[in-house]
Amino acid sequence: MQNQKDNGLTIAGTTYRSRLLVGSGKYKDLEQTRLATEASGADIITVAIRRVNIGQDPNAPSLLDVVPPSRYTILPNSAGCYNAEDAVYTLQLGRELLGGHKLCKLEVLGDEKTLFPNMPETLKAAKILVKDGFDVMVYCSDDPIQAKMLEDIGCVAVMPLASLIGSGMGILNPWNLSLIIAQSSVPVLVDAGVGTASDAAIAMELGCDGVLMNSAIAAAQDPVRMAHAMGLAVQAGREAYLAGRMPRQFVASPSSPMSGRVVS
Repeated sequence: MQNQKDNGLTIAGTTYRSRLLVGSGKYKDLEQTRLATEASGADIITVAIRRVNIGQDPNAPSLLDVVPPSRYTILPNSAGCYNAEDAVYTLQLGRELLGGHKLCKLEVLGDEKTLFPNMPETLKAAKILVKDGFDVMVYCSDDPIQAKMLEDIGCVAVMPLASLIGSGMGILNPWNLSLIIAQSSVPVLVDAGVGTASDAAIAMELGCDGVLMNSAIAAAQDPVRMAHAMGLAVQAGREAYLAGRMPRQFVASPSSPMSGRVVS
């Protein structure tokens, strides 16, 4: 890993400068959304088609007025869907609203309390969407077997949760995440559960290709400042991963060698 250059995050043949992906919900208004998005340095902005107006209501303010597709890659997602049929329909609607845009984020939730992914329905929806020509990034459990199944279906990125959506609990199972990273030939991005900058840095130090977050920024006391902090954390974590950390050991090792020291 040493001396590697970071050439950016490549998804479905397109390379992005930033490895931080951000959401567009939960802000107090569109102006705060704009400011936080700019401060994050993100290139990809995810949009919940069932909750955010990007043209569904021509009489209401549109998110695209402050986060224009000319500047950002808009990533429609199926947040709020609890079965494959609803998720597929929602993402097909997003494709139409965005003029045939193929890149999407698939989410099929299991229940309203945990927002944990419903993996049987996720796998079902992924098959339909890939067959329909979508480039599918997919929210999933941190199960290496099912992550591999999604990759084999043809998903362009797998996005295991670090912990429950909106919980801010950070990465609760780094071992499973490491197994997914080690086996995957598509990008692996942590999705859900990041609470602060150190969580994002840890994800990148583990070898994740990127991090997606919304609540960690939007729910901060100062969302714009937190967005900037998250951008820096993702960069720092990636650089640390490429640099290669020192080995862990159970004995002390002095920073200054004993050989050649001046003896009085």
